[in-house]
Amino acid sequence: MVDTVEESAQNGVYKKRPFMCSLLDPMESLIYWRDVKKSGIVFGAGLVTLLAISCFSVISVFAYLSLLLLAGTIAFRIYKSVMQAIQKTSDGHPFKEYLEFDLTLSQEKIQNIAGVAVAHINGFTAELRRLFLVEDLVDSIKFGVILWVMTYIGAWFNGMTLVILAFVSLFTLPKVYENNKQSIDTYLDLARSKVAEVTEKIKAAIPIGNKKPVAAETDKDK
Repeated sequence: MVDTVEESAQNGVYKKRPFMCSLLDPMESLIYWRDVKKSGIVFGAGLVTLLAISCFSVISVFAYLSLLLLAGTIAFRIYKSVMQAIQKTSDGHPFKEYLEFDLTLSQEKIQNIAGVAVAHINGFTAELRRLFLVEDLVDSIKFGVILWVMTYIGAWFNGMTLVILAFVSLFTLPKVYENNKQSIDTYLDLARSKVAEVTEKIKAAIPIGNKKPVAAETDKDK
């Protein structure tokens, strides 16, 4: 079976097969603005919806947007019917293409999506266990710093504001990175090297954070 999800034995890493790639391709084309018109429509509609949700209740926003969509489709349906009657054409239903579009999910696709979701959840829970139970002291300290920073972020922004910022970043940062990849990679490599250097110094200063090689321990026992 081609459309499956394979899980490797090392660290719960999994490899996505063509099925998941086919699902991610449309999203990639949107966030990288391959088609400016489509990306603009999705970005504008999504941003307006999120801003509306931040000001009104989710139920109200859903109801008003649904009414607006329904009014538009009814008006377009009546318009096309009148034009067909005047021009005496038999074009049929204006939304025939979309009515015949297959929206059903096969059992195979559901299993593949569930497989990817389970792989993500397993990896996430394993990483949380490793950090909270201090398997590596330095990594747990870095995680603690991130949590501390998040307390300030939570004090500055509410959840809806963070969602809006994340949505805007999704449609801007990938394109900015693509256009300035070389210079950004240079600074990122420099930052990674500095972080790795500081991390190694901390691990060297904290014996608990170091793990002795098994071979070395065996030689010592002898």
